[in-house]
Amino acid sequence: MFGIIGAMDEEVAKIKEEMTDVTITTVAGMDFYEGKLNGKDAVVVRSGIGKVNAGMCSQILADRFHVDAIVNTGIAGSLRNEINIGDIVLSTDAVQHDMDASGFGYKKGQIPRVDTFAFKADEGLIELALQCNREVNPDIQAFKGRVVSGDQFISDKDKKKWLIETFDASCTEMEGAAIAQAAYLNQIPYLVIRAISDKADDSAGIDYPVFEAQAIRHSVRLLLEMVSRA
Repeated sequence: MFGIIGAMDEEVAKIKEEMTDVTITTVAGMDFYEGKLNGKDAVVVRSGIGKVNAGMCSQILADRFHVDAIVNTGIAGSLRNEINIGDIVLSTDAVQHDMDASGFGYKKGQIPRVDTFAFKADEGLIELALQCNREVNPDIQAFKGRVVSGDQFISDKDKKKWLIETFDASCTEMEGAAIAQAAYLNQIPYLVIRAISDKADDSAGIDYPVFEAQAIRHSVRLLLEMVSRA
């Protein structure tokens, strides 16, 4: 069974509309929509924004719904020139860019006493997403790359430059790495799918409202196709 997490109502509303036989369970202020999606068992939930909400949501999916895979859908800021607004990034792995225990000798992003720096996404889910995107979103590109997450909306070119140089990342957002960590600890395959809504620089505040809806449409089409093939 797929567990599907979006941070905002806009990101999960279209998916919920496609569900049938729905049962709603509310846990920790989150409404978990359990039912059928394209004929397959799924749970769809809005986690709320930020890493704490995302991590809690992932753990509930593991404990209460025993999901077989977690997919995080949503929008992000591009960190690479070749990844344009509207394109999609599929996580190869994920890192929390605002984790900083460098005072203890750790490199930035490393969670102390955790045995990995970056939480790797599931290869099978990545390949499935690539195939599906070619069919349902032929007008855009899907890129594999590192997702970096932090409790910050990145709209500053200097911070963007730092993220690129420090983490060699493809996009930045506010939830994916927390979901990745929870999936890793629970040994659940995961994938972060992020449609690009802005360039994570001084234009981000202008780009975001204009391109948010377009980005969500692309990621929803991709996700529905993935579920139907899973």
